Amino acid sequence: MGKHIGVLAFPFASHPLTLLGLVRRLASAAPDAKFSFFSTANSNSFLFSARSPGGVLGNLKPYDVPDGVPVGHVLSGNPAEGDGLFLKEAPANFKRAMEVAVAETGRKISCLVTDALLWFAADMAEEMGVPWVPLWIAGLSALSAHLHTDVIRQMMGVRGHEDQTLNFIPGLSAMTFQDLPGEIASGNLDSTPSLILHKMGLTLPRATAIVANSFEELDPVVATHLKSKLPKLLCVAPSALTSSPDELNSDVNGCLSWLDKQKAKSVAYISFGSMLAPSPDEHVALAETLQATGVAFLWSIKDNLKKYLPEGFLERTSGNGKVVPWAPQIRVLAHPSVGVHITHGGWNSVMESIAGEVPMICRPFWADNTLNSRAIEDVWGIGVGVPGGVLTKNGLKAALEQVLGQQGRMTEKIGVLKKLWTRATEPNGSSTQNFRTLSKMVTNE
Repeated sequence: MGKHIGVLAFPFASHPLTLLGLVRRLASAAPDAKFSFFSTANSNSFLFSARSPGGVLGNLKPYDVPDGVPVGHVLSGNPAEGDGLFLKEAPANFKRAMEVAVAETGRKISCLVTDALLWFAADMAEEMGVPWVPLWIAGLSALSAHLHTDVIRQMMGVRGHEDQTLNFIPGLSAMTFQDLPGEIASGNLDSTPSLILHKMGLTLPRATAIVANSFEELDPVVATHLKSKLPKLLCVAPSALTSSPDELNSDVNGCLSWLDKQKAKSVAYISFGSMLAPSPDEHVALAETLQATGVAFLWSIKDNLKKYLPEGFLERTSGNGKVVPWAPQIRVLAHPSVGVHITHGGWNSVMESIAGEVPMICRPFWADNTLNSRAIEDVWGIGVGVPGGVLTKNGLKAALEQVLGQQGRMTEKIGVLKKLWTRATEPNGSSTQNFRTLSKMVTNE
C-alpha cells in the first residue's frame, strides 16, 4: 500500500503557502503516495480555491482543522492572540483531523511534514512511530539564532549591548544584538511568539530532517555549522517553494504593462508584505521623497492605508508613478524596468529580489526582518537598510541615490548570488539533490 503523509500547517501569514509549495512538489514526485494537508478552513479556502484548477493534485487533499477561537470570541487584532488560541488546541485538533483522513484513505499516516513552528509535532510523530520532517520557511541565519537562543541569552544577557556582535556563532559575526528578533533576547520572553520559537529551537534537533527555504551556497558557513547541530539539514529552495495559487500570478492591476513603458532599471517597487505597515509619518516621508526625487515607482499599498498619503500626491505623481492594492511580486521583480525594491526584508521578498536581481532598501519590522536586512547590506552587499530603521525623507533619498546610483556594484553582487541559485537547482545541484533525499525520506522509499 502507498504511503500517507500528514502535512500540518501553521495557518498564518505566508507559512501555509510556502509549505503547500513544497508539498505540491513532493506530491508530484511521489504519485502513489497520499498527502493530507491540514490547516484552518480560512487558510485552505484561499490555498485550494476553485479559481486554481491545478491547485489540487489527485494525491493531495486539504482537511480543515478548527482555528481554536472560542465561539463568540472577538479577536483583538493582535496576531499573537490568534496564534496562541490556535496552538493551544492544535495538537488535539490535528489528531482528530488525521483520524478522519486515515479513515477516508484507509492508510495509516507514515510521515509528518509540518511547519517548524509546530514543535509539538515531535511528540506526535514519536507516538505514531513515524519520521518528523519540519520546514523552516525563513533564512538560515534566523534558524541558527533560534537554535542558539539559550547561548545568546547566556552570553549577552537579556539586555545585551546593542552593537555587540554574534561572533560566537559561526557565520553570524556580521550580526549584532539589536539585529536579533525580539523573541530571542530583547522583547517579552513570555509572549506566545517567544515561547513558540524557544520551544522550536529546543525541539528541532529531534527531527528526522529539517527542510530549509534557502540554498546552501547563500550562507555556506551558517549551513555547515547547522549541519553539525542538526540531524540533517536539507536546503531545497528555490524551486521547491515557488508553487502558488493562480491568483498570485494574475496581473489584475496592469502592473506589468505599466512597467513595459518604463526605462530599464529605473523603477522603485515598494511593498511591505501583508502583515505590517510603516507608520503614517513614514508613509508621508516615502511619498514626499518619491515626489521630490521624481523616481518612477510602483507602490503596492492596501486601500485602507492610502489615507496616510499626502493630499494630492496621487494626482501629482500620476505621470511617473502607479499605486495598486496588490501586485504580482515575483513577476514584477523579474521585470527589467525594476531597479530597486523598497521592502520590509521578509525572507520570501529577499529570495524573490535575488531571483529578479533587484537590489533592496530595507525597512525591517519584526521577526527575521532585521537579520535579513543586515545580511543584505553587510554580508552580501546587495542593498542598504534605512538609517535608524525608520523611513525619513533624508534617509530614503540617500538610500535611493546609493542603490540607483551605484547599481552596477550591487547588481553585480546580486548577479553572482543568482548564478549560485541557478547552479543549486541544476540536475546535480545542492537543492536538487537535497530534494531527492527529502522525497525518499518522506515516502520511505
